[in-house]
Amino acid sequence: APSPERPLAVPFAAFFGLLVAAEDVYLAWLLWTPETGWDWFMGGPLLLAVLAVAGAALVLTGRARGWLVLAVAALLPLIGLLVLAGFFAVLGGTQEVWSTLLLVVGPLTCLGLALRGPVREWTRARRSTGGRRDRARAR
Repeated sequence: APSPERPLAVPFAAFFGLLVAAEDVYLAWLLWTPETGWDWFMGGPLLLAVLAVAGAALVLTGRARGWLVLAVAALLPLIGLLVLAGFFAVLGGTQEVWSTLLLVVGPLTCLGLALRGPVREWTRARRSTGGRRDRARAR
């Protein structure tokens, strides 16, 4: 049977997944201090970056529940960036709020694309029928 054609939203979802990974690496770089080097709290954004790359690869290849991995990889940085923007707003840093809200575009778009129907349908679990026998022929 011919394989179904990949929906147009799938490569865009994978691209924005890679953009989320780049933003996570950028946030980890912002946490890096030259005096101490690598700190333990840099692991969070780096793990989210790995999760975003894995989610993008799963969605692009059509693996089962890849949209869920990509959605989680986009949702966690989105929540963190919104909390950070709120924190900057309370402190009165207008430029910092706008810079943080600019970073929200990547995870928000990635989440929106990962939750779309064509992307979820492309990455749904498929059962192979190659090993099954027909009941009528088995008798």
